[in-house]
Amino acid sequence: MPLDLVLEGAVIAGRDGPACDIGVADGRIAAIEPRIDADVPREPLGGRLVIPGFVETHIHLDKSCILDRCKSEHGSLEEAISEVAAAKHAFTEDDVYRRGQRTLEKAIVQGTTRMRTHVEIDPRIGLRSFNAIRRLKQDYAWAIDLEICVFPQEGLTNDPGAEELLIEACEAGADLIGGCPYTDTAPNEQIARIFSIAGRFDLDIDFHLDFDLDPSWMHLGEVCRQTELRRWGGRVAIGHVTKLSAVDGEGLALIGRRLASAGVAVTVLPATDLFLMGRGHDHSIPRGVAPAHRLVDHGVTCSLATNNVLNPFTPFGDCSLIRMANLYANVARLGRPRDMVQCLDMVTRLPAKLMNLADYGIAVGNPADLVVLDCADGVSAVAELAAPLFGLKHGRRSFTRPPAILHR
Repeated sequence: MPLDLVLEGAVIAGRDGPACDIGVADGRIAAIEPRIDADVPREPLGGRLVIPGFVETHIHLDKSCILDRCKSEHGSLEEAISEVAAAKHAFTEDDVYRRGQRTLEKAIVQGTTRMRTHVEIDPRIGLRSFNAIRRLKQDYAWAIDLEICVFPQEGLTNDPGAEELLIEACEAGADLIGGCPYTDTAPNEQIARIFSIAGRFDLDIDFHLDFDLDPSWMHLGEVCRQTELRRWGGRVAIGHVTKLSAVDGEGLALIGRRLASAGVAVTVLPATDLFLMGRGHDHSIPRGVAPAHRLVDHGVTCSLATNNVLNPFTPFGDCSLIRMANLYANVARLGRPRDMVQCLDMVTRLPAKLMNLADYGIAVGNPADLVVLDCADGVSAVAELAAPLFGLKHGRRSFTRPPAILHR
């Protein structure tokens, strides 16, 4: 097959050995060889690291960039939910599209090629946000694969009409369904209903779960139980689970083995969890970030993700997943080379596994979704916050960020 492009002198993430060439044809990886001699355009990389794009498993495009509409005086979870719920009444489809577009474009130039966005569905917002994000999914397919998870942020059993709207969204093409049991007056009933809807439409599930610092009770066990009961292992993820940051080593090992056995994955959201948790403490403030790296050691599939951008849940963010990996390494005090590589895995390979992406990775035959980082290895990528220089999506350049230049 004639090649369209050769990336010359690439260091491939997760692959041992010297730099090599990557040949691209018809939007796919056609060859990976020590040297490819072909009379086609060549991109010399000089030994820079190439990854198959960052994978964002948990972000809220629909409620991003609304700081100018909300207060964030106390920084609590309750305040964030209340402020966004109030602001949501005024959302229009075009408004959601424009704000989501701004955030999505940030993620693209930061090297994200796959994304799962959570979208709120309830009687206040209806399907306006869902319809806006569906438009974004179609309009930006040239740069990013976008997966839409619909969920009821403000409860399900206690919010008449929410379940019917969730079902309508699933009928209209939602990619998966989620839940938020801690806002429901009957959390276990919400979990059961979400599993039932997922079974009806054959959808994966992604819950917001156990979002506080009291480990004396959790909904995690019920999610694992339902996963095994419904035989949905490998198709369920839970996000936040900040309670796990307050569990001792022995207890965490038991929970880790339970999650791995049930086939329930975990997404940790360092920026949001650091910002919202421990607000009742004025000293010795708990971090509130679940120890993803320890769960990985027990066989749990874990990812690190962004969650919110420029709203009361997280009043900052540039959609950089390499920044999130670095932040997590700082919070978890990880400094060994293998730990740094594991943090990179939790924004690339492991979230791809969480999302069941069968065609992810730098391998012959896979889509030529490739991002070049300004570094030589995975350790440097995380430790030095290596900048993405350019990316390809299906073999076509999707963004370019020239390296900084010193003018002496």
